[in-house]
Amino acid sequence: MKRRGGGGGCFDPPPGYDGQPQACPTKNRGRWGECTIRLRERIAQAYDPRGILTMLALAAVYWAVCRAGQILVIGEAKVSPFWPASGLALVSLLVQGVSRWPAIFLGAFLMSRSAGTPVLACLGVGVGNTLAAVLGVLLLRRLGFSSRLERVQDVVALTAGAALGSTLVAALVGTLSLVLWGGVDWHVFVKTAGVWWGGDATGIVVLAPALLLLRQRRPVERQREAMALGGCTLLVGLAFFKAGLGGASSGYIATFLFFPLAFWAALRFGPRGVALLILFFALFSAWGAETGLGLSPELQAAPDARAQALLLLQLFIGVNATTGLLLAAVSAGSRDATRRVELLATAVRGLSEGVVISEVTPAGPRVVFANEAFRAMVGLGLVELLGRSPRDHAGDMDPETRQRLEAALQEAKSFRGLVLLRHRDGTRVHSEMQLSPVRDARGVVAHLVSLYRDVSATQELRARVVAAERVAAVGTLAAGVGHEIQNPLAYLELNLGGAVRRLSREPQGVEEALSHLRDAQEGAERIRQIVQDLRTFSREGEEDRKRVDLREVAAPALRMVRHVLRDRARLAEDYGHIPPVLGSEARLGQVLLNLLVNAVQAIPQGASSRHTVRIRTGTGPDGRALVEVSDTGRGIAPEVLPHIFEPFFTTKPHEEGTGLGLSICQQIVQAHEGEIQVRSEPGQGSVFTVLLPPAPQETPRAEPSLRQEEPASGVGNAARRGRILIVDDEPRLAQSMRMLLEPNHDVVATTRGSEALELVSSGQRFDLVVCDLQMPGTTGMDIYAWLRVQAPELARRLVFMSGGAFTPAASAFIRSVPNRVLEKPVRPEVLLATIDAALAPASALPGK
Repeated sequence: MKRRGGGGGCFDPPPGYDGQPQACPTKNRGRWGECTIRLRERIAQAYDPRGILTMLALAAVYWAVCRAGQILVIGEAKVSPFWPASGLALVSLLVQGVSRWPAIFLGAFLMSRSAGTPVLACLGVGVGNTLAAVLGVLLLRRLGFSSRLERVQDVVALTAGAALGSTLVAALVGTLSLVLWGGVDWHVFVKTAGVWWGGDATGIVVLAPALLLLRQRRPVERQREAMALGGCTLLVGLAFFKAGLGGASSGYIATFLFFPLAFWAALRFGPRGVALLILFFALFSAWGAETGLGLSPELQAAPDARAQALLLLQLFIGVNATTGLLLAAVSAGSRDATRRVELLATAVRGLSEGVVISEVTPAGPRVVFANEAFRAMVGLGLVELLGRSPRDHAGDMDPETRQRLEAALQEAKSFRGLVLLRHRDGTRVHSEMQLSPVRDARGVVAHLVSLYRDVSATQELRARVVAAERVAAVGTLAAGVGHEIQNPLAYLELNLGGAVRRLSREPQGVEEALSHLRDAQEGAERIRQIVQDLRTFSREGEEDRKRVDLREVAAPALRMVRHVLRDRARLAEDYGHIPPVLGSEARLGQVLLNLLVNAVQAIPQGASSRHTVRIRTGTGPDGRALVEVSDTGRGIAPEVLPHIFEPFFTTKPHEEGTGLGLSICQQIVQAHEGEIQVRSEPGQGSVFTVLLPPAPQETPRAEPSLRQEEPASGVGNAARRGRILIVDDEPRLAQSMRMLLEPNHDVVATTRGSEALELVSSGQRFDLVVCDLQMPGTTGMDIYAWLRVQAPELARRLVFMSGGAFTPAASAFIRSVPNRVLEKPVRPEVLLATIDAALAPASALPGK
């Protein structure tokens, strides 16, 4: 006489529900009202003609399964130790919704009534079975049950929650009904309830998994192997019952025979294979026990032999079914985890970004994995990378970034920044690195995952854009620069011409010629200063950070814009105390030049008396260095102001701007850990404020830079006469230096580097070499390399001269050598002082 049913409501799932929990869509507003509406709709759907036919069909199937279960009834109460109808009831309500509970109640009532049970007892049995099914479904939904049974928690929810928990209600209510109205004695209440409870639980564990997994209609893989598994199951069942069900060794036999099959099904076919194996074995075992197949002699002689065999069968099936399902869930979870790991490994291997996984050890992180992309970045194989520290592959970078990276690796923290990687061939790869810690189950950082994105092309493009904008900014001032050069050039030529004419009438014109030459020298100095300013804003690749005084950076920028500013506005300079900053002089000069050009272009021509461009330096309230560029021009509209730092956004005519100036300025300032602030009102002008962090108090180690040294006082008096070799491909410049030096030194001049090497190799002695850095054919770099091998002492006394247009190779060279580099045009007193210092007794040639 058995039993199950359902109840319904707001939480009924649609057909095809997979067991995942659902909730009413309205949690906060009108929850109960909405749920009531949905409940009414569900009830209306359940009790329409189609719903009634569905419930009648379910009741008929439930009754038929109950009749099959009655074959195994035992005891005075006629209770079955294996009741598959409980599994059918649970699956039916789980899939179709608990609103189908009347079908379970009707089927259980009719089953009990057909067995001759009194009506009141039949009602009690129906209520108990229905409550058990409804409670089981609600409990499974509450626990987040999935009908795929591929998680251990799903198997535990089904076996411990639905099979053991909810069925206790049916056992107690049903047994109590039989005792009260069915004529069963009280002294068998506990035994009857126990058998009832175990039968319902076994029915759920055996039938519910099979029904849930079969309805998913997935194709059967490895059909021949599945048939082989079924045949082996049949043979094992026959062997088991032939050996005897019961007796001292029956439990061991069951264990040894069932588990190999369970392992086979779990590993090869997953939960569905195990569920079908359990169902087949349970049905075969129930049939064998009912027909007495293989009963041991002890059980055959006992008066209650059949009952003992069926109870042993109940225990055997329940324990082994639960074990098999757990094994299948663990196996499915393991396969799923393996698939995920393989997918992750395949994805990581195929990424275009470099991925490095490092294990955190007491000695620091050590590489345990590196994908192909990273190995290509550094030019090393996996074996060469394993066990090394991630910091071993980092190239040169600014001190702050290196300090942050070192701290992140040491303390196993997150990091993000631009990092240079060293390739094994010596090249550098610009990469954007993101470092993330991975914690274990205890919350301890066990591994570090580094992601490297190659941004070399982006950095190169960015450098080109910055250079193009820098040239564009200087280009807007080209007319003024030309005017500034033409003026001193004009009187330079006039004074030189006048000096030639006066000197031709010696001796009367000597004094006047000297006056002309002094004026010419002043003009040449002005041209040199203009060229020097142009160099400041056009140097490529000068990104080395050093201490910079922003007032010194502002001076050349002002000289560049002074001419175009004359007919637009007055220039006001307010230089307050400002701390030095750590940065690139050329890049910061580009920022100030762009801001000054924008200020000039914001003011119309012809009203210079009414407008002012002001540059102010000082210290911000937070201690940062402050440079402020303001104008009284047309200002910026409020709707435009939020967009001025966007690339290619401009309100200027195309001949005045590209829309990149302010965007690049912001990038440069942010790269220096600073910010640009702007205030503006239409018709009142604009104020741009640059704020940069001050340089550390300790003087950082600066990389060598091209800087023309001032002559040291008194050096020339102590110098000795020496023999000097001058190498420069410009004949007039070489001749000029020879004429300057010959009164005090013996000078040999040549315009070819190869000839200079021949002079040295022929045995001629020189105390000093003054050499142009870049020449056609044999360059100054080639001469230095040859001298280091053939005449190392002379290589240390080599002074380079350069016009400033460096190739990447030349830039790298001057950073790597200790020799002095003088910028052309070099002033005579600087050249003389440098040579005198080099030739002084017991002196080493000063560094750059």
